[in-house]
Amino acid sequence: MADILTQSEIDSLLAAITSGEMSANELKEEEDKKKVKLYDFKRALRFSKDQLRGLSRIHDNYSRMLTTYLSAQLRTFVKIEVAAVEQLPYEEFIRSIPTTTILNVFSAPPLEGRMVMEVNPKIAFGMIDRLMGGIGVEAEPQNRSLTEIEALIMERIFRRTLDFFRDAWKGVAAIKPQLDFLETNPQFMQIVSPNETVAVISLNTEIGETSGMINLCLPHVVIEDILPKLTAHHMLSNKKSGNTSDRVAVKKRLKRARLPITVELGTCHITLKELTELSAGDVIPLDQAADAPLVVKLGKRPKFLAQAGTVKGRLAVQIQETIDEEDDEDERQ
Repeated sequence: MADILTQSEIDSLLAAITSGEMSANELKEEEDKKKVKLYDFKRALRFSKDQLRGLSRIHDNYSRMLTTYLSAQLRTFVKIEVAAVEQLPYEEFIRSIPTTTILNVFSAPPLEGRMVMEVNPKIAFGMIDRLMGGIGVEAEPQNRSLTEIEALIMERIFRRTLDFFRDAWKGVAAIKPQLDFLETNPQFMQIVSPNETVAVISLNTEIGETSGMINLCLPHVVIEDILPKLTAHHMLSNKKSGNTSDRVAVKKRLKRARLPITVELGTCHITLKELTELSAGDVIPLDQAADAPLVVKLGKRPKFLAQAGTVKGRLAVQIQETIDEEDDEDERQ
């Protein structure tokens, strides 16, 4: 389909032809010329726009889970949201991150290969400071490797974040992410070839007064088998089937829910003076006969009519009929 010109572009062309700056023949020749689009084979576009949008939707959910988890762990304001989703060569991703940073290298069986979560040092050391009792802001910028204790703290946090990564992807694939190792020097981390296309999901992160980026690097070769499931059509169909299973699960839990049941033998109205003068042996007349059906209530709502009796020496009632909800509504009105 040819590009549609805006009204301003049409006016400009008409003005150029009218003034003689451009002739109709020149315009036709320009349209006939072959339009060449530059293509960089080192930067192959292997993810479709629909797949990138699918990745964005998945990690929107993931960022919300991280926000909730880190808020509870750090006991401070946390805000994480997807800033960008793009594809680029792995070599370019490595050059774009700091020379000293926190790299969580993890795998996600049954997918083959490794992925990376890169955490800006400001964010990482801010979290460590907060967990160690500080305010979450480093007095001086950190440009060093993690100590053994700091590495253990980071591992504990990010092992838990991988559980949320699994939950965010469960509608697409059943994966089991596991942390392989932590690295601080990007040059020592070669998970795929330099020219391999990767999807980079950048999460804008604010923790207290500290802000920075968390980048997820997902190589195309690793998630290639599940890419067809990232389309909007597939994700929506999965969502519908997921809703059906959710309804079944909710129904099962509702059936196990405990409800208070009460049986009314009858009611009456007395004055406060009569209530204060009651003593042992006094009789309170009820507003229904002894052989009349009793009202069985679930919570505060009348549900059944029953007959009083005994079972093995214990008081009991036998359900005789169900109170129609419409009749119940009429009574309340």
